[in-house]
Amino acid sequence: MKDDDRRHPLRHASSDRKAVETAPDTAQTRAPAYRLAFNDNDFLCREELRPVRLQLELLKPQLMLDAEGVESTIVLFGGARIPAPADKHTARTKTLAELSHFYDETREFARLMTLKSMKSDGREDVIVTGGGPGVMEAGNRGAMEVGGRSVGLNIVLPFEQAPNEYVTPELCFNFHYFAIRKMHFLMRAKAICVFPGGFGTMDEMFEALTLIQTGRMDPVPFLLFGRAFWEKIINWEALADAGTISAEDLNLFQFVETAAEAVELIENWETAPARKEVPGR
Repeated sequence: MKDDDRRHPLRHASSDRKAVETAPDTAQTRAPAYRLAFNDNDFLCREELRPVRLQLELLKPQLMLDAEGVESTIVLFGGARIPAPADKHTARTKTLAELSHFYDETREFARLMTLKSMKSDGREDVIVTGGGPGVMEAGNRGAMEVGGRSVGLNIVLPFEQAPNEYVTPELCFNFHYFAIRKMHFLMRAKAICVFPGGFGTMDEMFEALTLIQTGRMDPVPFLLFGRAFWEKIINWEALADAGTISAEDLNLFQFVETAAEAVELIENWETAPARKEVPGR
């Protein structure tokens, strides 16, 4: 925010932050107690400040996405280990190599949706991924290739990771809390597309499905790419037969195989309000 945008006559916090940098060097000014609270990283990282950090992670991307005019997103979940077809010889397993065609489907889907997004000056239908490699990279790459922008919601991991080079820099965010990151995936979601992946992908997929199932989120187009993969990994019918979900819950999502099929389904999806009750309870 620019100084002239302020709506109060009080001194700006950034001015005081600069002022203390030029304070006389004394035992008192070097003491941790003298640091401004909002400029004291050790203080902000204390256990008791977790609620504040959670709020900051919610607020920063929210304010910046608002400032960039991003109103709705197309969410892409999928595996970081799926290589581009040209690199499938580097895949750790035969199955990952066989799944490499989904890299290109993700890339093409992102291209098509971004062309649509650009008709709204990049405000609607903006591609959002986890900002990492694999399927995530393909989504951000496809958006960039047609001249559009895309969001990356990265997360700090114990091992080295950097955002992929195709995320729009102004829309590239980093998170400490998985929970807040998942909130940002869904807060603007106009459609959710899930490509083959592992624990992280399934965590994101099932949280979104649970929110829709329980009426905590309006239904949106929910597409699972690769029926053979998902039906091998998860026995959906067994869940319904056991009664742990209802048969109606299987209608919350659809399987697709190609980018073109996904775009058509999104464009023709019948909207519905959030559930008032959970079937079968």
